[in-house]
Amino acid sequence: MIESAQVRLVNHNGDMLGVVSRNEAIQLAEEVGLDLVEVSPNAVPPVCKIIDYGKFKYEAQKKANIARKKQKTVDIKEIKMRPGIDTHDYETKMRSARRFLDEGDKVKVTVRFRGREMMHADRGMIVLERIQTDLGEVAKVEQTPKMEGRMMTMIVAPR
Repeated sequence: MIESAQVRLVNHNGDMLGVVSRNEAIQLAEEVGLDLVEVSPNAVPPVCKIIDYGKFKYEAQKKANIARKKQKTVDIKEIKMRPGIDTHDYETKMRSARRFLDEGDKVKVTVRFRGREMMHADRGMIVLERIQTDLGEVAKVEQTPKMEGRMMTMIVAPR
């Protein structure tokens, strides 16, 4: 499948053999009993290596799996409050928010208004501003507080 007439060849020990013709490289690979694999097709001339192709594919798949395991997906955790939240309840919710932020997740803080509480949206804003100041050293505000129907939401992300 190698299209170039000249290739830079690396043998199975990792030693550079230099630039050789494609047919000569294939012949050397067959003598050793291994495959000729194009490692870097964009180089001029392309770099080919004499290796076991099955083992090469296995190692590449293993590296991809390890990289995927190390990836951290960022989740959005939600904390719901009311505008008249008491201090102990507030502190409990803040402990949870700090734990979520320490784990690397974003936190969506929702203040829900019921009935006549809608007339006092400023109280919900006070609660969210208090959260901003309390989490200021560990989080930054990603979405400022905004009203969505009967709920006021704000999203904070870890620093």
